[in-house]
Amino acid sequence: MDKKLIDEINRLAKKQRECGLTEEETALQGELRKQYLTEFRANFRQILDNVEVVDGEPQ
Repeated sequence: MDKKLIDEINRLAKKQRECGLTEEETALQGELRKQYLTEFRANFRQILDNVEVVDGEPQ
């Protein structure tokens, strides 16, 4: 996952808490969060696809 994406999301979140965001910044924040979730879900799906469940007696 891109560190720049996370840093920008965090910067906007901090600014929102401190003084608020403009409409453009709010829209950007929404797009960045959407992009982050898309990447997160893809990475998580890849992890789940590589998990192998073994059912049987313990060795």
